[in-house]
Amino acid sequence: MTGPESHTALVTGASAGLGAEFARQLAESGLDLVLVARDRDRLDSVARRLERDYGTTAEVLPADLTDDAGLAAVVERLTDPARPVEIVVNNAGIGLLGDFEENPLDAERNLLRLHCEAALALTHAALQGMLGRGSGRIINVSSVAAFTPGGTYSAAKAWLLSFSRSANVAYRHGGVKVTAVCPGLTHTEFHQRMGMEKSVAPGWMWLDAARVVREGLADNNRGKAVSIPSRRYKVLVSGARLLPDALVARARARR
Repeated sequence: MTGPESHTALVTGASAGLGAEFARQLAESGLDLVLVARDRDRLDSVARRLERDYGTTAEVLPADLTDDAGLAAVVERLTDPARPVEIVVNNAGIGLLGDFEENPLDAERNLLRLHCEAALALTHAALQGMLGRGSGRIINVSSVAAFTPGGTYSAAKAWLLSFSRSANVAYRHGGVKVTAVCPGLTHTEFHQRMGMEKSVAPGWMWLDAARVVREGLADNNRGKAVSIPSRRYKVLVSGARLLPDALVARARARR
């Protein structure tokens, strides 16, 4: 079974940070874009810049993925057979600075919904067309936090990691590559939005967004289930897997 050829990528959380960088590198490679985020003004600005710099077509789709209607709008776009999407980047995410017991329950639910339920729904939607065409790529932006005991953020990212590994095994023979990209600390506005000072970690731990995206896209293109950008974080993750949870948790708390 085949369908219309696609040269379009959909990126969530595309108004800034890793999402905007994914959109830029995908546009640079010649793809058209569907840009998803809550802030229409910022999306419009990103779209205009991509169209000007790369001659691409950038469709703006404002949506809050923690809202039923917002999520449904993106699902509808992904399942439109007349406008197929070849690459989906589930990048939208939030972080909570407080401890679990101190955070409002609604905030914790939104974190879980954005990182897990939205990625689940959009992956399911994208697979309908991709498997029919025998071609597609899905990137779920997880984190090195997925390998450590670090509260509900780590738990949500661990779910994304496990889900991506399972999906890669299940669908690669159908022509669909699924990858969990697991960056470490990265220079974006993500930490500023959650109220975290960058000074909590030494400079060598911070990665450049362009490198994270470049390595993530390359690993996904090669069909790898897990991408950990940079050698330093590959080493840190290997060590974290061998150490007791309590010791890793204490190391995180000291940062």
